[in-house]
Amino acid sequence: MGMMLMSPAFAEGEAIPEKYTRLGENLMPPLKWGGIPQEAKSLALVVEDPDAPSGTFRHCGVFNIPVGWSELSESADTVPGGGPRFSRNDFGNARYDGPQPPRGHGTHHYNFRLAALDVPKLTVPDSAGIETMWQEARRHALSETSLTGTFEVH
Repeated sequence: MGMMLMSPAFAEGEAIPEKYTRLGENLMPPLKWGGIPQEAKSLALVVEDPDAPSGTFRHCGVFNIPVGWSELSESADTVPGGGPRFSRNDFGNARYDGPQPPRGHGTHHYNFRLAALDVPKLTVPDSAGIETMWQEARRHALSETSLTGTFEVH
């Protein structure tokens, strides 16, 4: 069995509920995963919209997720204290910011991508954006899986 990623909030290819978008409560959706390779030492996650008018837009980047974890709970980006680190997203925030496609721009696809890494921690500066973090994560990736949700503003 390979790696898998799912959310109790939406299934593969389905619409992301409004409460997880910037038009709703802007909560990070809950995510669960399994099938992590035994040799993995940490995990990294990115949420990207390849349909954005200006090119791929990065909504969330999480790294240094402990390999023993099997989920991120709803609003995991607001939990105080230790835990994983969040990269600065393309809105300029070090947290999750949900979908907010332009009105009438059609359906956007939001790719939640999880990578199992061969290092216990990525060393990227706090000022680094998601793209920089994900490039570093991919250098250490043992395996990767994804979940895609959609959202459209009519």
